[in-house]
Amino acid sequence: MEESEKFQKLVEKIQEAKKGGKLDLSSEEDLSIAIMNLVSLEEHFFFTAEKTEKREYLNLLNETRAIRKSLLARMIDSHEGETWCISKHLLAATMRMIEVGTKYLSDKKQKEAEEIFDQAYKIYSLFWGLRLKLMDVSDLKKIPDGKLNIHDKNETNQPWKLGDIVKKLVDCCDE
Repeated sequence: MEESEKFQKLVEKIQEAKKGGKLDLSSEEDLSIAIMNLVSLEEHFFFTAEKTEKREYLNLLNETRAIRKSLLARMIDSHEGETWCISKHLLAATMRMIEVGTKYLSDKKQKEAEEIFDQAYKIYSLFWGLRLKLMDVSDLKKIPDGKLNIHDKNETNQPWKLGDIVKKLVDCCDE
């Protein structure tokens, strides 16, 4: 199938979903941004708990996490492979990249800001590709406990030692 045909089918799929009232992208976009902010709050509660040694911040983290999970569940209804976690991390990465881009802007680094914003938008687009089931993710598989990645041959399922992890990182960082 040619790219123009694929694009046309995609447009038709989105239009059909809109007609049936199944898809309100503006509300869902707002919800996705709220989820991004909740993930950031979880991180801030963690760091504040550690920096202040006030464990009550962990209670706030837990409450925030529960809300984030319930909102993400409204957007991600199918849990093929690790799409739930992938979605969460795509949104978290998008938020962090937006924050970095904004800092670049305030530091008068326009080019760097534009580059990071473009990358953030690509990551955010990946989230929407998963959300709208526009990508084939049927090959995604959960990495078993005790494994570092899908190529890991550790048969013992024993916890990894620091040296093992470093060795595996050197092996699996070939991009």
